[in-house]
Amino acid sequence: MRRLLLFSLAAMLTCLAAGTLPAQQIGGPALDAPRLKGPEPFTRETPAPAMQQQITDDVRRRRNYPDQPPLIPHAIEGYALDLNANKCLSCHSRRFTEQSQAPMISVTHYQDRDGNFLGGVAPRRYACLGCHVPQTTANPLVENRFIDMDALVQPEKRGP
Repeated sequence: MRRLLLFSLAAMLTCLAAGTLPAQQIGGPALDAPRLKGPEPFTRETPAPAMQQQITDDVRRRRNYPDQPPLIPHAIEGYALDLNANKCLSCHSRRFTEQSQAPMISVTHYQDRDGNFLGGVAPRRYACLGCHVPQTTANPLVENRFIDMDALVQPEKRGP
């Protein structure tokens, strides 16, 4: 039995080295799987597409669902975010909102994962760009079929 197992393993490794073993048998993608798009050959380097223009009109956008993180309506290029500095907090923390007139970050940002209130921003909420994103003029890559929550919960209109 042990010899049979070793023989089977040796045969499979030989086929794998020769490239004759179907991908399905070695846990890889199916042979008829579509290829990802990209340059031909895939090793050819191509320039990155141009960055899209950020929308910086400072207009607050309506949220599409409860608890959606607000979008960033201003430029953030060059903002520092590391262990020693967070440029976002220089306007949006409780301490500076009166001077900056920026919306204050939610009180949930001052809670730890157990719901205890902290004296400062919770470490898990410190990296703002994990949830809040700036908007750009980029066209969508796929069709947007999102239905706004208000449209879903509105009662049906009845006829006269």
